Formats: sequence, structure tokens, C-alpha cells
Amino acid sequence: MKPGPLNLITDIDGIKVGHSVDEAARTGVSVIVPDAPAVIAANIAGGGPGTRETDALKPETLVAHADAVVLSGGSVYGLDAASGVTAAMGAEGRGFPTGAPKPSPIIPAAILFDVANGGDKEWGDMPPYQALGRAAYKVRAKQFTLGNQGAGYGAQAGQLKGGLGSASVFHNDSVHNDSVKVGALVAVNPLGAVVDAQGRFWAQPYALPYADAAEFGLSARNGEMPDGTAHPLADSKLANALGNTSIGVVAVAADLTVAEASRVAIMAQDGLARAIRPVHTPFDGDSIFVLAMATEKLAELDEMRPLALAELGAMAADCVARAVARGVFEAACLGDMQSYRARFDS
Repeated sequence: MKPGPLNLITDIDGIKVGHSVDEAARTGVSVIVPDAPAVIAANIAGGGPGTRETDALKPETLVAHADAVVLSGGSVYGLDAASGVTAAMGAEGRGFPTGAPKPSPIIPAAILFDVANGGDKEWGDMPPYQALGRAAYKVRAKQFTLGNQGAGYGAQAGQLKGGLGSASVFHNDSVHNDSVKVGALVAVNPLGAVVDAQGRFWAQPYALPYADAAEFGLSARNGEMPDGTAHPLADSKLANALGNTSIGVVAVAADLTVAEASRVAIMAQDGLARAIRPVHTPFDGDSIFVLAMATEKLAELDEMRPLALAELGAMAADCVARAVARGVFEAACLGDMQSYRARFDS
């Protein structure tokens, strides 16, 4: 297994990502757009989620595909970013056909809390998120930067600046097919810590085999295990316990059903658990979406699908862990939020 060419979620064919930020408000939006509607599922594991249209993604409902996924800062105000993307896509004629003059784009969304990070939130009755959603959708592309970007712009991870992270992994000798491809994108804003007090990433037992100096800062400290004897809330964001949540999207090349995508989303949440300590608290709204692009068969034989699904979910979890670590490593200082590099690599 190895990272894809870009080491981004866009290594999965048919995926583009756009970002926009409001530097004064210290917030932003990320939009993940498949070229064609993709099978989608979601798993919500945190105790304080903020989401849109996730009920419509259950296997027993009518909807099986989504036209985009929106990740946003702004807490409840940020859910309006999906409205901006909906309007833009509907104007292009993209969406679920209903017989109305315009189709209805299916755009699930999740938000994180960044409204207490010191930025200018005096927006009155006109929050910026609908405009930010439109702007992010307009600039979608295959390549993008990490850290202080999109939905991760105003994020904080424990006592460090959080950010936007992404990673991919390809496997060419699988149990079921010639190629398995997974990509992940995460806006990292947890109550818990991503590193210990010495700067050692909690993700490293899983992420280190794939990492290099460009991924999340290999150094002498990252050859050591993090300090598991420390209190689980050490280096967390207790002073602002309500201002949290990590949200992300996993893209896979496989031809999954909604139920299979749901299982991958459940397994992918374990990537957050490997990278953040603690995670899924009452104060986090941790949410993971899975987009199945159907460019590869999950398994050549039906009897191999469960094992193939297990492999795919395991790879998704590893990829999410790496994306979390990258989001924090690539982040820059913002206001009073100190970056990983400023604290440990200066």
C-alpha cells in the first residue's frame, strides 16, 4: 500500500474539491463534488453533531446518491453553506429529478464550531456561509492546499491550531481485485489532542508507515510512542469544551451499495479514534461521509464482498488517521492558536 500521486482525496477519479475562507471571520467552507451523483452514506459518532440531510442517506430511504458534500465552520450558521451550493448546482441543472422546473440537488452537510476563535463574527442577519459555499463550489479542482484552508481554516485541535487534512492510499494486490483506492479529507477541530505533550502524534502507530517528511513531520520524536500514561484529557480544549467537532469525507473507487458504504463510514470513524484522544465526546459532533465512485468492482465474486468490504473499511480508517495528522501538521498559527510547527519545530 502507498499514497496516491497527490496524497489527497482527489486521487480518487471523479472527485474535485473546492475551498473558500473568510479571513476576517476566521472561518471557511469545503465542498467535495463528484463528477456524477455518487452513492453516499454517513456515520455520526459525536455527541453534539450539526448536520443536514443525513436522515435521507439511510438505506431504507429513497435517496441513494448525493451531488456534493459540504463541510463548514460556523456552527449552525455554517449549514447555510450547503444552500449556496444547492442553488449553484440547481442552476446548472444538476440534482434529483422531481418533475419541477429545476432538479433538487442532494447535498448533505456537517459543521464544526469555530465561532469563538476570535474572528469577526458580527455579521448581523447575513452570515457569510451561503456566499462561501458558492465560492468554494466555483473553484473546485483536483489540487488544493492543507492546514488553514476551507472548513479547517478556523479550527483548533486540543491546544494546537487545527486544520484541513487529506490523504490517500492505493493497494494493488488485494483480496478481491487488482486495485483498491481510498481517499480522505478531514476538518480537524476536536476537543481532544492530536499529539501528546512532547509533540508525538497519536496517529503515528497507524500512519507512520505511510508518512514521509512531507506528510506530518517525521523527526526523532515521531520514532517514539506517544505517552499513553498521560490523563486522557491532557492537552485537550477543556477551556472551550463546547467549541469542537471533526468532520470529514472518505471517497472510495468501489461500487458500493448504501449499506456497504454505511459500514465503511462506521469503520472510518476508527481513524478519528486512532488520531485523537479523547474522541466522540459529548462535546464533539464527529461525522464521516462516504462517497462510492463505482469506478472499480468491490469484488469479482459475490462471496468475496464481505472480506473485500472489511479491507476497504480498514484502509479508510488508516487514511482518516493520516488525514487528521496532516491537518494539524500543515496548520499555521492563527490569532492565539499556536501551530504544531511553531510549538514543536521552532
